[in-house]
Amino acid sequence: MRLYDHQPAGTVDRARSLRRGAPAPERRLLRALRAAFPHLKWRHQAPVGPYFADMLCFSERLVIEVDGDTHADAAPYDARRDAMLRQAGFRTIRFTNRDVMQNIDGVVACISFSLREKEGAYAQHGEAEGAAAKEKGVAA
Repeated sequence: MRLYDHQPAGTVDRARSLRRGAPAPERRLLRALRAAFPHLKWRHQAPVGPYFADMLCFSERLVIEVDGDTHADAAPYDARRDAMLRQAGFRTIRFTNRDVMQNIDGVVACISFSLREKEGAYAQHGEAEGAAAKEKGVAA
C-alpha cells in the first residue's frame, strides 16, 4: 500500500506542513523511536486514509499518537479515527505530551512491549497452525 495513492490534492503539502510545525513532544518521540528501534522505519505525519498519523510504522502496522492537553475534547473524533485505522489493519497507541516529555523511557518501553506482544501473537498463531497441520498429517 502506498500512502499517497488516492489522496486528495495537497496531501503532500499538508503532511510536510505538519512535520515542519510539529510540537516538541512529537519530535522528541520520533528521535527516541528511531534510536530505540533502528531496524524499523518510522514515518512522521503520514497520511492513512483521510487522517494523518503522528508516527507510523507500516511494517508493524502501528500508529502512535501524541495528544496535547486540549485533545481530551476530541474523543468522538478519535473513536472514528481509531475504528478506521483498525479496519485498515493498524493498531493505535496514544500518549500525552506530558508522558513523552517527562517519561520518554517509559513511553519507549510501552511501545517495545506492544511490539513484542504482536510478535508473541504471531508466534502463538504459527505454533497453533503447526500443531493443527501435524494433527492432519500435513507438513507445516
